[in-house]
Amino acid sequence: MKYVPVLAKRTMFTYFIIMFLLYLFYTINFCIVDKQPTLKTILKSHISKYKSGAFRFASFLGLDVADYKYTRLSRNAGPVRRLPDALIIGVKKCGTRALLEFLRLHPDVRAAVSEIHFFDKYYHKGFEWYRERMPLTLEGQITMEKTPSYWVTKSAPKRVYAMNPSMKLLAVVRDPVTRAISDYTQSASKRPSLAPFEQLALSNRSGCSAVDPTWAPVRLGVYARPLRRWLRRFRRDRLLLVNGERLVADPAAEMAKVQDFLGLKRVITEKHFYFNSAKGFPCLLKSESSSSPHCLGKTKGRNHPRIDPTALKRLREFYRPLNEIFYRLSGINFGWP
Repeated sequence: MKYVPVLAKRTMFTYFIIMFLLYLFYTINFCIVDKQPTLKTILKSHISKYKSGAFRFASFLGLDVADYKYTRLSRNAGPVRRLPDALIIGVKKCGTRALLEFLRLHPDVRAAVSEIHFFDKYYHKGFEWYRERMPLTLEGQITMEKTPSYWVTKSAPKRVYAMNPSMKLLAVVRDPVTRAISDYTQSASKRPSLAPFEQLALSNRSGCSAVDPTWAPVRLGVYARPLRRWLRRFRRDRLLLVNGERLVADPAAEMAKVQDFLGLKRVITEKHFYFNSAKGFPCLLKSESSSSPHCLGKTKGRNHPRIDPTALKRLREFYRPLNEIFYRLSGINFGWP
C-alpha cells in the first residue's frame, strides 16, 4: 500500500504529459489549417493561464519551484521607482552639485533630476509622493537624491531615520570662510544691489567690528552643530564627510572614497576628469547624458570678489575654535587655516 501514492503521482504525471502533447498538436493544427496567428503568438497568449496551474502541479509532485520562480522574477524584473538608498544632505556651496554630477558617471547610480526638498518642505505629502519623484532603477542600482538644506533642517535626521535607519548620508564640507564668500557671491549675482560682504559679515559692537554669527552665510559654516544632530540618529559609519577642497584638487581620489562608502565598484577614475584652468574647476570628459567634454555650468567656478584682509582675519579667528570642535566630532582634521 505504501507504493500507491507514488504510482498515483506517476500516473497523474503521465496523464499531464499526454494532455500537454494533445494541446500542442491541436495548436499546431489550428495555426496550419486555419491560417491563424503564429504558434508563438498563440502559446504566448495562453501560457499565462496555465503557468500557475503548472506550478501547483509541480509542487504536488514534490518539486521545489520557489528557486525557479525567484530566478525568473530577478531575470525579468524591470526598472521601478524606489525610495533612495543614499542622500547628499549638504552643505550648500561646498560642492554638492559637483559630487552628484560625478556620481552620475557610475552605471549603478541613478539620481533624482532636481532637489526634492522632501524632508524639509514636503514631508507631509508622504513617502509615496517622494517615491514617485525618484528615477527608475534596476535591481542592484543605487537611488540617490540631493538637497543641501537637509543638513541644517532640525527635523530632517529624525524623518530620514524613520524612513530608513540604514540610509547612507553624504555631506560635502569645505573651508567655512571660502564657503561664506561663495554663498555671498551667488546671492550678489542675483541681487546686484546687495551690500558688500564685509558689511554683512561683520557687525559693530561697542565700536568694534565682530563677526555676525546670525548672518546665514556665516552661520552655515558652523558645521559641528548640524553634524551632532545627525549623529544622534545615525552611526558615524553611515555618514561620509566629503572634502570639498579635495573634490576640486583631486576628484578621482575623493570619488574613490565615495564609491567605497556606497559599496560601488571603483568605476569613476582619472580618465573621467580634466582640469579647466579658466574656471579653476574639474570638468567631465564624459557624463551620463553626453560623451563630449563639458563643465558643470556657468554658475560653477564664479570669480569671488576681493575681500578686505581684516574681514578675512576676523572670520578665520571666529571659525578656528569652531573648526576644532568639528574636527574632534568628525574624527577628521581638514586643516583649514
